Amino acid sequence: MATATVAGAVKPKREWIYAKKPGGKWFNRRQWVGYTLLAFLIVAPFIKIGGEPLLLFNIIERKFVIFGSVFWPQDLHIFVFGMLIAMVCIVLFTVVYGRVWCGWACPQTIFMELVFRRIEFLIEGDWLQQKKLDKAPNTTAKYAKKILKHTIFLLISFVISNLFLSYIIGIEELWKIMTDPISQHIGGFVAIVLFTLVFYGVFAYVREIVCTTICPYGRLQSVLMDDKSVTIAYDHRRGEPRGHRKKDVEQLVGDCVDCNLCVQVCPTGIDIRNGLQMECVSCTACIDACDTVMEKLDRPKNLIGFYSVSEIEGQPKAKGNTRAIAYTVVLAALVAVFGWLMFSRSQVDGTLLRARGSTYQVLDDGTVSNLYSLELINKTSNDIPFNLEVLDEDMAIRMVNQLTVLKAGATAQMTFFLITPQQSVKTYKTDVKIGVMADGKAVETLKTTFVAPVK
Repeated sequence: MATATVAGAVKPKREWIYAKKPGGKWFNRRQWVGYTLLAFLIVAPFIKIGGEPLLLFNIIERKFVIFGSVFWPQDLHIFVFGMLIAMVCIVLFTVVYGRVWCGWACPQTIFMELVFRRIEFLIEGDWLQQKKLDKAPNTTAKYAKKILKHTIFLLISFVISNLFLSYIIGIEELWKIMTDPISQHIGGFVAIVLFTLVFYGVFAYVREIVCTTICPYGRLQSVLMDDKSVTIAYDHRRGEPRGHRKKDVEQLVGDCVDCNLCVQVCPTGIDIRNGLQMECVSCTACIDACDTVMEKLDRPKNLIGFYSVSEIEGQPKAKGNTRAIAYTVVLAALVAVFGWLMFSRSQVDGTLLRARGSTYQVLDDGTVSNLYSLELINKTSNDIPFNLEVLDEDMAIRMVNQLTVLKAGATAQMTFFLITPQQSVKTYKTDVKIGVMADGKAVETLKTTFVAPVK
């Protein structure tokens, strides 16, 4: 790595990575996965389920929608379980298959390798042509290519910024920002500009540094992986000693011909032959490059392939992985709990409290009343006609502000009295259940206490 002297100290200087255009069986598979996920990412904000978006993470209004189900702050425990499941999935795949998430499903890799770098190949050519162009004198042709590339990068970054913003504020609100005068949505306009500049900076300049330095996931590999974890590795027992060989000629060298193609195609610039490295994102580009050479030499493929450390060292292939089994059990338990929470979740949530600073009132007609405040939230995208009923107690409800319909996704504040004959009071504090009734059944049951003197 090149170095530069700054204020008397020697610091490493970044070497720009010119990755060779990949190709092969594994790259084709990765394209299918990547472009499918990319299509889903683009289409998802436009999909509605029951009037709600497929996915929405509105942090500002504290509203989250997952597959059409709305989650409010009251559903935080369900949302936390969902995030735990996602984390355990990533951890489980890391334990078993290494950093496969990074190379196959991470948005950073998909956009960088399947969108931005493909455009770069189209405009500036393959890696040697790119390197030659950067070192060439400044000419009109060079400026034209650079301006065209970075203009397209900015436009795509603008599209990506709008796309990600649609997951935060919703496609309808985003459309308003785009169609209304800028003066009416200064905050939204500034957010889109900032998002655009961030994405442009990441994909035009920062690039692999996101994977090798900024993202903490790569550094977790050493903690999560063990000798039984399967990852992309170089079979040094078969490949060493390296040396050029001729087809159909027996030589005292390994299968690795030291062509460096595995290094040239690597998007993070590492040499996979140096062993497991944090910078490896399991993109399989080195496998395709090496298999192409082995095929030309009539040698077996998979000199670079999916191996565990124990396999590379010649140990028998393990029949099981205790940590993988343990993570699978934990994952299954979390999925079961998440499913139960989802299906048992009520359509209406509420908070019922005794009115602050109030006490019981003994009325002239021999009854006792308590004052309560109630907040209801409709978690669905439909209006819900409702009424309140006291369950299992001889009490009546007298509403202060009568409401009969709970609007879709809305919150309602109500105040009411609970009234009962004093002669029916058996204890100073009585547990009471209030049912929020819709279509003749309780969609939510709230608990409180009724305070009254015993006669």
